[in-house]
Amino acid sequence: MLDKFIQAKSEELQQLREQKAKGKMPAAYQGRRPDFRQAVTGPGPDVIAEYKRASPSKGVINLSLTPQKAVQEFITGGAAAFSVLTEEKYFQGSLEYLEVFAGHGLPVLRKDFIFDHLQVEQTAATPASALLLIARVVKDLGLLSDLIRMSFGCSLEPVVEIFSAGELDMARYAGARTIMVNNRDLNRLTVDLDMSRSLVPQKKPQEVWICASGIDNSSQVDELHGLGFDAFLIGTSIMSCASPGEKIKGLFL
Repeated sequence: MLDKFIQAKSEELQQLREQKAKGKMPAAYQGRRPDFRQAVTGPGPDVIAEYKRASPSKGVINLSLTPQKAVQEFITGGAAAFSVLTEEKYFQGSLEYLEVFAGHGLPVLRKDFIFDHLQVEQTAATPASALLLIARVVKDLGLLSDLIRMSFGCSLEPVVEIFSAGELDMARYAGARTIMVNNRDLNRLTVDLDMSRSLVPQKKPQEVWICASGIDNSSQVDELHGLGFDAFLIGTSIMSCASPGEKIKGLFL
């Protein structure tokens, strides 16, 4: 499955190369980018509400919830930040959705399969505050280091996603300071919260840690926050509800 994700982005990447060659890459965004790390390190657990219309594991999740309506629901629920899927083929996302979620005082994370400098440049042209770098997608330590440095240089917070202790080491060597543990195996698409439970004891004081995938209720949030996670990226369980805002509120009980 991971190979399919990468292949889909490779086709889009070729278009970016052609834009770059013609001098048609958009200029960097000059507006304010709310601080992502500051937003997700409050005194209690913080929720990063994700706009995810579909996924390979669930199929269509919710195509009727518009980005405009989702913004209001997420804010009403008390989300600390937004995550927006921009991958088109498998997640029904769009880069244009970043514009809709920006401008409400909360930072926006671009969630996609990013493994090239041009994709960082593309993100820098949007009002996003952060972007996702998946260790098992980037694979190469030198490239991950370069993408992290470039992100910082573009005033973007690189959120590095890991799935093992080895990938945690890789993320740290590359310069990551915001770590996201994905409980979903991107190859098999299975979810196991023990992934987060086993890795979070290795958290360092200066790091921000985010737990992603499989979070559905307040007891899970309370447990994993107690173990050390600062924030929780939640998409499917929020998007599947008739009232996403109420679902987010319920996670804080």
